[in-house]
Amino acid sequence: MVILVAVFLGSVVAYLLYNGILNFFLNPYCTIVGGDHCSLYVTGPLDGFALRLKISIFGGMALALPVILWELWRFITPGLKNNEKRYAIPFVVASILLFAFGCYVAYLTFPHALRFLSGAAGPHLTQIYSPSSYLNLIILLMVAFGVAFEFPVLLVSLEIAGVVTPKRLSDFRRWAIVIIFAADAVFIPSSDPFSLFAMALPMVLFYEIAILVGRLMVRSKNKARAAIPAD
Repeated sequence: MVILVAVFLGSVVAYLLYNGILNFFLNPYCTIVGGDHCSLYVTGPLDGFALRLKISIFGGMALALPVILWELWRFITPGLKNNEKRYAIPFVVASILLFAFGCYVAYLTFPHALRFLSGAAGPHLTQIYSPSSYLNLIILLMVAFGVAFEFPVLLVSLEIAGVVTPKRLSDFRRWAIVIIFAADAVFIPSSDPFSLFAMALPMVLFYEIAILVGRLMVRSKNKARAAIPAD
């Protein structure tokens, strides 16, 4: 009930801020076509209102995210051990920051992706975008980047659980790079080379960071064991 109320209140705020939110998403499009020609076109009398409701609901979920995470944390915490709670908070914070960073990278990359997609159609086609198709693409791209940038959190979690080791990740590095680029090429919604490299290169860097973090954790565990006096 608390989450539903938070989403409802957030949706009301997003409804009132609709113009600002729409301008935010339109900015990449206006960057490539010019400020005087960056309008989206609707084909039905209800399309504009439906778009406003859609943006309000998604905006409400985004604004209510702190409340949603807090309620989930209160639900999960009683079942966690002390050492699990110690890892949980840094992982939650890192996950939020990495997801936000991924959305930001996607937003910065989107004008280049849109310019590529527009140019691929050729000079004889005039581009007229509907709000639904345009917003679906940019939001889906931001979510895809946000989820992909959770990659180091997943790897470090597997290292803590003992499923993989830093050495195994290091030995698998070449195959991992190939798999990262291949998977990104398949799952990127826009299917353009700019988004591909903007997603794949940070993931390769995250892979190396996960190896480094794993080695530091192994070194810390070894020091802790060495400090324990033998019986």
